[in-house]
Amino acid sequence: MRVLLIEDDTILGEAIRDHVIGNGHAVDWMQRLKDGEACTQTVDYSLILLDLRLPDGNGIDFLTRLRAKDCPTPVIILTAHDQISDRINGLNSGADDYLVKPFNLNELTARMLAVSRRYTAKPNPIIRLASLEINTTDRRITDGAKHITLSNREWAVLDTLLARPGAIVSKAQIEEALYAFGSEIESNTVEVYVSRLRKKIGKEVLSTVRGVGYSIGITV
Repeated sequence: MRVLLIEDDTILGEAIRDHVIGNGHAVDWMQRLKDGEACTQTVDYSLILLDLRLPDGNGIDFLTRLRAKDCPTPVIILTAHDQISDRINGLNSGADDYLVKPFNLNELTARMLAVSRRYTAKPNPIIRLASLEINTTDRRITDGAKHITLSNREWAVLDTLLARPGAIVSKAQIEEALYAFGSEIESNTVEVYVSRLRKKIGKEVLSTVRGVGYSIGITV
């Protein structure tokens, strides 16, 4: 998934960014609300991580404007303020979850995956794909007794395809999920990762629609 992080604390922002990238996701990190708002106008994010107290305003105001535009992107609020009134205000303004600083980065990962499953209407993290069983929470894939290991980038490609089962996903859509602003993209990067993924999970479940994109089939 591609994540927008709006956080002005440099140390915390770097820690969150590096952790989320380490889990195979792309991150655009902004330290001002105006920059975060500009990002939402050009990129279709899978998730927004939003601090409330920022140098140029309050995150709640940003969230209110976002929801007023009917933007459905899930939002997790990150804040040092643990007042019940702040939590209620954030959730009533359209937040999907709330984490109080300091928090464990692994808990953040779990919350991100939980919110993502709710957003995609897939509360069950277990997906069956032909003979494969994919646990999207634990990032485990088994084919009978065989365990299949994917790299973070391969998981990122698989996550993007699984978000649109049966649909054709374009190369550009996969690139957008894989790379943040400023990242260099080789012309054949997507093809390389799709090829590696296909070798591991089976070419019969991951189809190439020549000149259009890629498609993955789901069985339940």
